[in-house]
Amino acid sequence: MLTNSDGVREALAGQGYLAGPDLATAVFLAQDLGLPLLLEGEAGVGKTEVARAIAAATGAALVRLQCHEGIDVHQALYDWDHPRQLLALRAAELGSGEADVDLWCERFLLERPLLRALRAEGPTVLLIDEIDRADDAFEAFLLELLSDFAVTIPELGTVTAAQRPLVILTSNRTRELHDALKRRCLYQWIDYPDPVRELAILRVRAPGVTDDVAERVVAAVARLREQELYKQPGVGETVAWARALTALGDGARLDDALGAVLKVREDQERVRALGVLAGG
Repeated sequence: MLTNSDGVREALAGQGYLAGPDLATAVFLAQDLGLPLLLEGEAGVGKTEVARAIAAATGAALVRLQCHEGIDVHQALYDWDHPRQLLALRAAELGSGEADVDLWCERFLLERPLLRALRAEGPTVLLIDEIDRADDAFEAFLLELLSDFAVTIPELGTVTAAQRPLVILTSNRTRELHDALKRRCLYQWIDYPDPVRELAILRVRAPGVTDDVAERVVAAVARLREQELYKQPGVGETVAWARALTALGDGARLDDALGAVLKVREDQERVRALGVLAGG
């Protein structure tokens, strides 16, 4: 149990996640008030890592639902193991000549992430990742689930969470979420860290990188984020770039490991043409 926002920052820092005061306050309030926390921001700013760090820091189980286009209730909540049901039917027919078997029982139930989080016996962090990739119908279903933390399985009855999970939703804002879902949640925008905090993050996550390489990389990433690129580098790319340059050894130029930070050919060509990394 995280008792205040300072405790949240310390707990997350213990897992290598350096949260700012606003994010730490949002996490504390989500836990204390029992409300879902919606994290929005560009890809690569560390939204998903928040849930992982909270789970690790508190000893809670982490249940992740990765959203995608076309995701439906059966993929997110539960389904039935149809192949095993057919095998059970055939076995019953061969054994007794009759197909007297209960096909709609726990034995054949396939738990998906949402049901697994509802039925968890201990503290749980439910990560609903990239909710903006799902469609309106799934968002409406999710809103109902988050309202009651209960779901009805027609064949088995109603399942209600004995202990509500801490719910973290993430969005890259590829589309606007409905106001009804936002009203259900606390909201926090996560931006790219400023150079000072990014340098601190890099030193935590890549302690083998020298100060010279770390400072060069952080300064270069800041320049890259000022450009009009297809894919801005996230914190993960900063760490990967610094590690790649360290592996190349003394004298390595920033451009020598550009593939660690820019993953689109046109972005690499633009940066080289503009001389953004000149002198590095």
